[in-house]
Amino acid sequence: MGDQIQFIVEKLNQEPFRKNYNLISFDSLESLQLLQLLSDVLGEIDPKHAIDIREELPEQTAKRMLNLLGILKYKPPGTVSDLNAFRQGLVTGSKTVIHPVLHWLLQRTSELRTRAYLARFLVKLEVPAEFLQDDTVADFNKQYEELMEAFKNLHKEHEQLKISGLSTAEIRRDIGAMEEEKDQLAKRVEHLKKRVETVQNHQRMLEIARQLRLEKEREESLAQQKQEQKSQLFHAEQKLQRAQVQLKEMQHMVADSKPDSLMKKLEEEMNFNSYLVTEKIPREMESKKTSVYFLQKVVAEPAMTQADLTALESERDEVNAEINQLIEKRMIKYEPTDSKFSMYRQQASIISRKKEAKAEELQAAKEEMSSLERQMEQKSSQAHELEGSEVLTEDEFKQYVSKLRSKNTFYKKKRLEIAEITAEFGILQRTEELLRQRHEAIQQQLQATEEKKGISGYSYTQEELERVSAVKSEMDEMKGQTLDNMSEMVKKLNAMVAEKKASLAPVIKELRQLRQNCQELTQECDEKKIQYDSCAAGLETNRSALEQEVKGLLEECAQEESNYRYINCMKRSLEIQLQRAKEEMKAYMSPDPQERRRAVREQYTRIILEQESLGKKLREKQKVVRESHGPNMKQMKMWQDFEQLMECKRECFLKQQNQAAIGQIIQEGGKDRLVL
Repeated sequence: MGDQIQFIVEKLNQEPFRKNYNLISFDSLESLQLLQLLSDVLGEIDPKHAIDIREELPEQTAKRMLNLLGILKYKPPGTVSDLNAFRQGLVTGSKTVIHPVLHWLLQRTSELRTRAYLARFLVKLEVPAEFLQDDTVADFNKQYEELMEAFKNLHKEHEQLKISGLSTAEIRRDIGAMEEEKDQLAKRVEHLKKRVETVQNHQRMLEIARQLRLEKEREESLAQQKQEQKSQLFHAEQKLQRAQVQLKEMQHMVADSKPDSLMKKLEEEMNFNSYLVTEKIPREMESKKTSVYFLQKVVAEPAMTQADLTALESERDEVNAEINQLIEKRMIKYEPTDSKFSMYRQQASIISRKKEAKAEELQAAKEEMSSLERQMEQKSSQAHELEGSEVLTEDEFKQYVSKLRSKNTFYKKKRLEIAEITAEFGILQRTEELLRQRHEAIQQQLQATEEKKGISGYSYTQEELERVSAVKSEMDEMKGQTLDNMSEMVKKLNAMVAEKKASLAPVIKELRQLRQNCQELTQECDEKKIQYDSCAAGLETNRSALEQEVKGLLEECAQEESNYRYINCMKRSLEIQLQRAKEEMKAYMSPDPQERRRAVREQYTRIILEQESLGKKLREKQKVVRESHGPNMKQMKMWQDFEQLMECKRECFLKQQNQAAIGQIIQEGGKDRLVL
């Protein structure tokens, strides 16, 4: 919990929150402040949730947060198993509920921001099935789903473009360069056309050149097809050779083996293949899928900064620490009865690892055997091409077997000799070791005797002197040989140097003259360069001054032009307004009543009078309605009572008719009984 709070505080003190909390101040936050902090973090993930919780009810706040957490796929930790308790803790601002939520949100802010953005467009609206019976609603729902799929594809393309690192500036620059190249090519084509138009029969020559280009392209395509067909033929021949070799092997196996051995081999091969299919290959596929999934996830994520790497490393360290703690707890809680099972588990894991290793070795051996077979096929084909057939006859095979037997006997003899030599070598080694021990014992006795006599180290010094004298004689001989060789080499080098001097003398004379010319040209070049630099500097200063002046004049011209256009537009608008005012005055002052009616003032006056008369009529109508409201309501009440009275009469009449019909039926039944 302490590591969790420390992580939350570190993240909240960074951008974009900048809360400046420490562990004590964060732990002392009240429930309302914690809820506001959680709302701020959710607002950073989804801007719609950047709300002050004091402006909404607690139930609305909890509902809003629960909806967003559900969209973000947050699962409450094991300590908050009951969903009602989690909701209650979220409403009350409980630390045990909000701290894990903050820790989970701050760990993956960028990922959750993307998920919240996508949820606005990809959370599907559930339409009831009875509404989908309508064709219009069904069509709209289908269009909605198609647009959702299109948005998914566009978002994937957008993420791939972001990952690819292409920027709009680079694309625009490439497009500009391509357009410039296009313009240059168009100019070159126009120039070449103008040059060709002066030549006689230029149309015919252009047609011939076009045909030549087409034939060259066709030749290249045919050559490519030929190469592809050659490669296909080569692969087909190799496949045929492999099939023939397999056929020969199968025939040889069938001819030389028995049914029991064949069945045994087939069973072994079947067991091996079943192990590969059921255990090894699915495990490898699963590991490959997981690695591909993680790689795709890494590729889909944006480029990581050093801060992201440090955060991931800290998270990795935390997870490793948790794993170690769990392992220690498990080792502490280990029961003696489980030790036997652990021993069996270890044995089973060791056996499975050995089995996997042997399967991999067998697979590698098979691959190596197949590669060797391919090499053998290639070598046999080369030998067949160079020397002809290599199939042995029966006599040649017998001779080959007899040679093998003789070589085998010779090999066995040599092997016995080697064994004897090895045994003798062991004896000699033992003898050498014994002699060395005796030599060491004698040396120790000699040293003890020398110490007694007061001449310790005499034998060692004598041996060293003998060894040094032997080494000195060898070195003297080597020095003599080396001096002879060096004298011969010096003579050869002197002769070669004299020859080279004689051959290089005229070249050196020419080189001296050329060096003098080079120095003169270098001085002249330096002087010219100084003159050029001074002239270029003066021209550059003049050019920069002129550019500044031109730039200022252009800006002034643009400003004056914009002022002119603005004044011109204002003038036009004022002229239009003045013209409308003149026309209005002319129409208003005109003696003609028709012309006066067209004036705006007259029109608005007429509209005002019409509205006043309409208001007067409506007020009179309102007055009449108010006066007749009471009698009308009374009359309506009377009519309602009358309607109820008539309804009661109708019901009474119907009941009376039913009773009369029942009495008549009873009377008729009594008469029938009397007749009987």
